[in-house]
Amino acid sequence: MAALKPPAAERRRPALLTGLVAAQALAAVFFAADAATDLLNAPWTPHTLIEAFVALALGAGVVIGAVELRAALERLRAQETALAAARGALSTVVAAQFRDWALTPAETDVAWLALKGLDVAEIAALRGSAQGTVRAQLARVYAKAGVSGRAQFAALFVEELLAQGVPEADGAHEASRRQA
Repeated sequence: MAALKPPAAERRRPALLTGLVAAQALAAVFFAADAATDLLNAPWTPHTLIEAFVALALGAGVVIGAVELRAALERLRAQETALAAARGALSTVVAAQFRDWALTPAETDVAWLALKGLDVAEIAALRGSAQGTVRAQLARVYAKAGVSGRAQFAALFVEELLAQGVPEADGAHEASRRQA
């Protein structure tokens, strides 16, 4: 199975937001230049003062938007780093446990595929084995793990990962919780 990726729209969002901030910056420059010209030609009229205020407000909005966009992108990078660390930690935990259970190479392959969510038919097709063979291998894996089925098998690793903790993920979780 492929690694989870955000939808294409989510991957494009930072570029779209950056483009929006750039468009706002251009509008702010235009309004500021127009307000400055008006102030030089007809200072202190209500129209000129309103235009100057709008230009200042738009400029402030651009600055605040850019700062918030940067903070959001930094949070996103921290979450991606934490996710990568969690994936690596889970992979390490699973591999170590498979070694401790003394799984055969075939059992190890079948166990990995089962953890990835493939069903017996999909595993059999990928391995070029009969479904009965895959069921027998999974039964041996579950027996060595001391569980009765796939859900308990997967839960073993989630529990182990949560018990060990992933420092990077904990820090990212704490940072995102403070932001909320």
